[in-house]
Amino acid sequence: MSPRLSAVAQACLAALSELLGPSGYITDAEAQAPYLAEARGNAVSTPLALLRPSTTEEVAAVVRLTAEAGIALVPQGGNTGLVGGALAAEGTLLLNLGRLNRIREVDPLDHTMTVEAGVILATVQQAANDVDLMFPLSLGAEGSCTIGGNLSTNAGGILTLRYGNARAQVLGLEVVLPDGRVWNGLRRLRKDNTGYDLKHLFLGAEGTLGIITAATLSLVPRPRQMETALVAVPDVTAALRLLKRLRQASGDAVSAFEIMPRFAIDGAARYLGEQNDPLSEPSPWYILTELTAGTPGDALRDTVEAALAEAIEAGEATDATLAASGDQRQKLWRLREGLPEIGRKVGGALHHDVAVPVSRIPQFIERADRAVAELSPGARPYPFGHLGDGNIHYNIARPDTDDPVDREAFLALGEKIMRAVHDVVLDLDGSISAEHGIGNKKRNELARARSTLEIDLMASLKRLLDPRDLMNPGKSYPNRQDLAPKPGAGIGQH
Repeated sequence: MSPRLSAVAQACLAALSELLGPSGYITDAEAQAPYLAEARGNAVSTPLALLRPSTTEEVAAVVRLTAEAGIALVPQGGNTGLVGGALAAEGTLLLNLGRLNRIREVDPLDHTMTVEAGVILATVQQAANDVDLMFPLSLGAEGSCTIGGNLSTNAGGILTLRYGNARAQVLGLEVVLPDGRVWNGLRRLRKDNTGYDLKHLFLGAEGTLGIITAATLSLVPRPRQMETALVAVPDVTAALRLLKRLRQASGDAVSAFEIMPRFAIDGAARYLGEQNDPLSEPSPWYILTELTAGTPGDALRDTVEAALAEAIEAGEATDATLAASGDQRQKLWRLREGLPEIGRKVGGALHHDVAVPVSRIPQFIERADRAVAELSPGARPYPFGHLGDGNIHYNIARPDTDDPVDREAFLALGEKIMRAVHDVVLDLDGSISAEHGIGNKKRNELARARSTLEIDLMASLKRLLDPRDLMNPGKSYPNRQDLAPKPGAGIGQH
C-alpha cells in the first residue's frame, strides 16, 4: 500500500481485499489494463485498485466501507463509454460490475426480464429472443456494453424512434445508495402511482447518485416481418419528408431511420478496404431504414415498396434497394456500423453527440458545416445517425492531408469547434448530449446547456443523496462548487 494513504484509507483497502478476494480486488497492472483505458483511448484511469464484486451484497459492503473511509467510487459497466464517465482519477476506486452477470428471471407472460447490471446487452437480447420476445435496445457496442451502463447513461441507439431510449424499457431497479443501503425497487408493474417514481433518479445519472445493480426490463413481441432499405435522397429535408411518408404509409412501423453522407461509402472503400455501393449512382445522402410488423406475411414489403416508389416520384428519393435476405440486410447495416471505425482510421476526428428537434436537423447541419468551415477550412464534417429521433453524430474528419502540422493545427481547434457546434445546437433548442451522457468531457459545457435553476435542482439531489461527493465525483456537473449549498437557496437546505 502507498505510504501516502492515511491509516483509515489503508485499513479500508485491506478490508476490501479481504472482502472481495483475489478475483474481486485487483491491483496487478496487467490484470487491470483492460478496464483502465477509455473506449477511444484518449484517457486512462489511475485508481487505487480495481474492484469486481460478484453480488449486490458485496457492492453494498464495498460502498459502506469506502463511505466510512471517505474514498470515492467510480462505477463501470462494459467500459464502452465515450465521454469519460467511467474514468477513475488518482485516489479513487474503480468499481466494475461485470461479475454481476446473472439473468435472475424471464417471465414471458409478464413480458419482463430481471437481470443484473453486468449482463451484456447482446445476452439480454438473446434471452428475450429465446422466449419469442424482443428487448428493443440496440446499439453498436451491444456485444460488450452492459445493462448497468446502458441504464446509467440512458443509452439510445437505432431503435429509439420506435421504442424510446433505455429509460423507456425499465420497470424497476435495484440500487445501492451512497451510504450502502440497498433499494429494492424491482417492481414489474406498468401502473403504480404510489408517490415519486424513484427509478428515474438513477436512470441517466451516470452513477453519481447510486449504483444500479439489477433491473426489471420490459420486453415486446418479436417482429414477424422486417424490411430493410437503403434509400438515396437528394438532401436532408427530402429525407424528413421520406420519414413522414413511411410512418404514415406503414401505420408508424418505422423502427430505425438512419442518415449517412456519401462519406460512409467512400470512406469504407478508402479506409476500410470495403467496396460496398449498393446503388447504381452516387448520392450526397443516404437513408438506412428498417420497418417491422408483428404479423406474419409479406404485406409490409408491399407497403414499403409502394411508399418508396411514391417517394421517388415526389422527388424525396432518387433510388432505393430493399434487402432480400439476412445477408443483404447485414451488408446494408455494415455501411452505417462502419462509420465509427472509419473515424478511427481517419485519425484525429472530432466527435459530437447532439440532438435538435427533428424538423430543425437540416438547419443544424447547414449552420454547423458553415461554422466549422470558418474555423477550419478543409475540415470534413460527416454527420450521421438517428435522424428519426433527432440525434445526429456530428463528426468532423481532419483536412485531407498527411501533413502532421495540419493535423495538429486541426486538433488544436477542437475546443473552439466544439463550442461553435454546441452554439448552433443550443440556439435550435437542442441538447449537447443525446445519448452518450456528460461524463467529464462535457461537464463544463453543461452550464451552458441547462439553466441555473436546473443545475441547482440537480446539485440539490446530489447533496441530498451523496453529500460528500463520493459517487463518481467530477462527472455530470459543471464543477465541484456547484455541490456546495448556496446561501439563501430554498431548495436543498439540510
